[in-house]
Amino acid sequence: MAKRRPSGDGMVRKREDGRWEGRIVVDHKENGDPIFRYIYADTQKELTAKLRQSIEAYQGVELTEESRMTLGQWLDQWLENMTGTIRPVTMKRYEGTVARHIKPYLGEKIISQVTGKDIQKLYDTLAHHGNRNTGEGLASGTIRGIHAMFHEAMGAAQQAGLIPRNPTEDIDAPKFSYKGKKVLTDEQLEKFMGTIQRDSVWHDFFYTELTTGLRRGEICGLKWEDFDEAKGALRIRRTIHEEKGGKLTAWDTKTAAGTRTINLAPSTAALLRERKKTALTEWIFPHPLKPEQPTRPSAAYERMKDVLKQAELPDIRFHDLRHTFATHALTSGVDVKTLSGILGHTRAAFTLDTYTHTTGDMQKRAAEIVEEFLIDIFGEELKPWEENGKMAKAPSG
Repeated sequence: MAKRRPSGDGMVRKREDGRWEGRIVVDHKENGDPIFRYIYADTQKELTAKLRQSIEAYQGVELTEESRMTLGQWLDQWLENMTGTIRPVTMKRYEGTVARHIKPYLGEKIISQVTGKDIQKLYDTLAHHGNRNTGEGLASGTIRGIHAMFHEAMGAAQQAGLIPRNPTEDIDAPKFSYKGKKVLTDEQLEKFMGTIQRDSVWHDFFYTELTTGLRRGEICGLKWEDFDEAKGALRIRRTIHEEKGGKLTAWDTKTAAGTRTINLAPSTAALLRERKKTALTEWIFPHPLKPEQPTRPSAAYERMKDVLKQAELPDIRFHDLRHTFATHALTSGVDVKTLSGILGHTRAAFTLDTYTHTTGDMQKRAAEIVEEFLIDIFGEELKPWEENGKMAKAPSG
């Protein structure tokens, strides 16, 4: 009986077409026969370098026979294994990611042969024309989400003995490239508030949104049990998800940071106390026609669009109301860590990265703060910075 060859053992030969071929043992079948991985190069030197890297990667690693399956086959299997362990909405996103963004480019490649370079090339392609409907590139945040899912799937493949190591670890996670946020200015915000003031059905909803910065699903999911009248605080612990067919589902917040308690502005707390006196259901903001149900996120979006038109304001997304709240909070002096807690971000650094942009109002407020600071030091009447400016302009004698 032939001696069992260890994983990582390699062989080299020159092919009849002049190219060089190398193979290494990556595992063994149930009958003891070795499973090979083949490597090719134009020169012996190039092949030797590639072979050395592969031998180091596979040395001592015992893969299963399934290591010959394609990446697409593994992703299908992984998704099936994930069923029931993640939210349906997350599962749909994963399935869409696999079908639209990974399988068309790498689905037919043997999983044990997928490299970091392959994945980097995939991300570069998606960044340039990843939207198959428009031909435009995907947003950096979308590619980061793809990377997070891909990393998880390949990590599971490594644990299952299909690959020697996770190739997604060979590249850096795609970086965010933030676009300018659409934020209502002081003047625009005043016009928006003036318009909702005349809407008895939606006023309280949008007033609360603009003073808390809640996500759309979060504000729709508020119940009276979440409102602490005495302390004037709200506990955020669920979000409403609306499926395409119109079905509403209430989910717990995704992260520990998402489940949070926020102190309300006195005016918002007073508004909710008054609103509770005539409440008909458990929902703070129920469906206008079906109060046993929460407000539909889609209805909130549509009503916001109507308000923007009535107020003759720029077209923005609902999420931009959250950006508006955050930006004005920073302008008013709220520190980043406190704001991060209010918004439900996992890390204050994420809040800082997201809101590093400035607006004209923020710059104006910064100038006013500097002026107030200087007046506190030098006094209202002296204003030496003004005197120094006049002296600089005065003609020399």
